[in-house]
Amino acid sequence: MSSTPNTPSPLPPATRREFLKAGSGAALTAMMAQPSLGSVFVEGSDTIRVGLIGCGGRGTGAAFNALKADPGARLVAMGDTFADAVASSRKSLQESEEVSAQVTVSDEHCFAGFDAYQKVIEQSDVVLLVTPPHFRPQHLRAALEAGKHVFCEKPIAVDAPGVRHVLESGKLATEKKLSVVTGLCYRYHYAKRETMKRIHEGAIGDIVALETSYNIGGLWHRGRQPEWSDMEWQVRNWLYFTWLSGDHIVEQHIHSLDKIAWAMGSYPVKCTASGGRIVRTEEQWGNIYDHFNTTFEWENGVRGYSSCRQWNNAVADVSDHVFGTKGRCTVQAHEITGENEWRWRSEEPDDMYQNEHDELFRAVRSGEPINDCEIMSHSTLMAIMARMSAYTGQSITWDQALNSQESLTPKAYEWGELAVAPIARPGITEFV
Repeated sequence: MSSTPNTPSPLPPATRREFLKAGSGAALTAMMAQPSLGSVFVEGSDTIRVGLIGCGGRGTGAAFNALKADPGARLVAMGDTFADAVASSRKSLQESEEVSAQVTVSDEHCFAGFDAYQKVIEQSDVVLLVTPPHFRPQHLRAALEAGKHVFCEKPIAVDAPGVRHVLESGKLATEKKLSVVTGLCYRYHYAKRETMKRIHEGAIGDIVALETSYNIGGLWHRGRQPEWSDMEWQVRNWLYFTWLSGDHIVEQHIHSLDKIAWAMGSYPVKCTASGGRIVRTEEQWGNIYDHFNTTFEWENGVRGYSSCRQWNNAVADVSDHVFGTKGRCTVQAHEITGENEWRWRSEEPDDMYQNEHDELFRAVRSGEPINDCEIMSHSTLMAIMARMSAYTGQSITWDQALNSQESLTPKAYEWGELAVAPIARPGITEFV
């Protein structure tokens, strides 16, 4: 079984609420424990072949964590849209004192281009999907169809068709007894798990409201070189184009939204949002917004209030608060005040980025899979729902969002001209 703290004995199929309350690895390890799979790596060897798809900073970090997670893990293949990203990531990992001996990827197994993912999957037992979010539904399905275990960064899609695709892929993972671990890393943070456990056990009473913020400064931008086509410019600066990132409410604020959904034990049925561009207005910033404010409504009447922005030289706030009839939980501080005061204190290591890979590789070794597809799909949809509301100026229900036919996929993956979609205008942009 997974080493998830407080993992219960195997349970009958859980309700969505029970599933969310139990956390990520814990619930699904219990729900989906299967007889041993036998060797899923190179036959006659303890080696687990790891392939990295997406070689930016987050991808390089994921590869580092994956190699640290298991002494038998070997990085054997790397792929990215751009060859220079592969070379930079490979060099960084080869120079790491902690994992360099496990980096065995050859020149022949370094791939570039839109089809690089296919070649990496062929060489691997465990695949790390760390590309821009747009590509994840396609890459996840290909990995699972090939019988590979997966670490899948958040978010898992940028539109509703992508979310539906991943939900179907989750069923395939179940059928094939394959693990899919999410990059919603707070789900693998032991302090967060204990904090949520106490909320669900009633330490703050009945939840009456929630508030979450992800207000930070700006992120990286790679500019534009004269020789870059429209497509290359957009992919190299993927954060700033909705078709690639989903906008920052989906790409980044998903962490916060996932936490309040986890606290509630369910997802909201409706939201009303606003947002826009008042700081990042130049062409270089693509077509995303720089701020959002959202009110989420749950079926029981509870409301959650969300704010996210990326403004330089403005006050920062990354926090989550859950208000109950008996007290209040400050989630990021792992603290409860009120009738049942408590604060997380532990001297044990609790690196959530490492924890998620540790649990993935334990699942691979044990043959008892973890499947996070439903959680990561629904948390992604929660963020997309808020973006839809802000872009259109309309209140959007969960069912509307899930059944949306809006596809952000370009007509072709080609190095050439690609017009930037118009910036959304609330009250004018229509819900599709």
